[in-house]
Amino acid sequence: MIEKVLKGSPPFYIWLLSLGALVGLGATVYLFQLFLGLQVTGLSRDVSWGFYIAQFTYMVGVAASAVMLVLPTYFHHYKKFKKMIILGEFMAIGAVIVCMLFIVADMGQPQRVMNVILHPTPNSVMFWDMMVLSGYLVLNLLIGWVTLEAERHQVDPPKWIKPVIYLSIFWAFSIHTVTAFLYAGLPGRHYWLTAILAARFLASAFCSGPAILLLLCLLLRRLTGFDAGKEAIQTLTKIIAYAMGINIFFYLLEVFTAFYSGIPGHQHPFGALFGGGHGHPLWVTTWMWAAVVMAIVSFLLIAFPSTRDNNSILPFTLIMLVIASWIDKGLGMLIAGFTPNPFEGITVYAPSFAELTISLGIYAVGALVVSLLWKIALDVKKEAGTF
Repeated sequence: MIEKVLKGSPPFYIWLLSLGALVGLGATVYLFQLFLGLQVTGLSRDVSWGFYIAQFTYMVGVAASAVMLVLPTYFHHYKKFKKMIILGEFMAIGAVIVCMLFIVADMGQPQRVMNVILHPTPNSVMFWDMMVLSGYLVLNLLIGWVTLEAERHQVDPPKWIKPVIYLSIFWAFSIHTVTAFLYAGLPGRHYWLTAILAARFLASAFCSGPAILLLLCLLLRRLTGFDAGKEAIQTLTKIIAYAMGINIFFYLLEVFTAFYSGIPGHQHPFGALFGGGHGHPLWVTTWMWAAVVMAIVSFLLIAFPSTRDNNSILPFTLIMLVIASWIDKGLGMLIAGFTPNPFEGITVYAPSFAELTISLGIYAVGALVVSLLWKIALDVKKEAGTF
């Protein structure tokens, strides 16, 4: 099936070349980071995790979100997702690869990754995070390729693949839960020290990931004519609406606990995010208020059938939802965790040009992988008559 990548339209290859150029730009800047060290980033003694880890966190959620298609299809026999489930699994593959690349970029020296493999430490959450991510990548590659091959030959998938699919459902929950444990296990960071953090991560993942997938499916319908189906789209938007509602509710629980308890350590991160701290205006404050507005507006638009099922409004709703969730998890989560520092001071962090450029290159790698895999999947569906 790989040969199908060689048969594409000129716009498709222009798209691949554009992504390749971004990958090349990111790789070039990464070489400077490799030789000069992490001094080219905005990281410091007080802020040891930055934009790389924030994007890693967000993309783990995108990878885990494929379960929102797999679970209804195989546990509840909801067949309407059959056309788009392979797209969700292939998007998860690209997302996991992006996650791994962000970890490599954050470590400074890529050979340090081998220490996790050569010197395994089961008492380290990072060790388990690497294990579950690697396992999830293998599971999605195996499931996606085997089911697509079966669809190509118009036969049922082999029976042994169904237990693997069931395993992947539970595995999807594990990857973001373990990622949350990386944060929640740090007692010196009050913003992260909450038992509900894993639940928050999963709720955010299960609204933002499907929203990205649905946006891409709507774009595919415009560019290629691929239609995931009206009923499937409406069902997925309902899932997104419920997940977004739960996500907002969980966040409000954190706000209530922080301010009703009166514990300064829990209040200060929220104060810094939304109003600056100790007289230090933070650049992220404007972003956070924008996220609040977009989260509320997108939830109201997707909660009511009249606007949720409106194909003209839906794309803008999904875009606002994705941006709001990205700001919360891809910016606010890290900055609030390190603000204030253990000495009750403010160390202002902002991603450097190097961090932004390398991150753009990593995202381009993910987009390149997803583009190639989706090209194969769509061509197979055309051959099989399931397009």
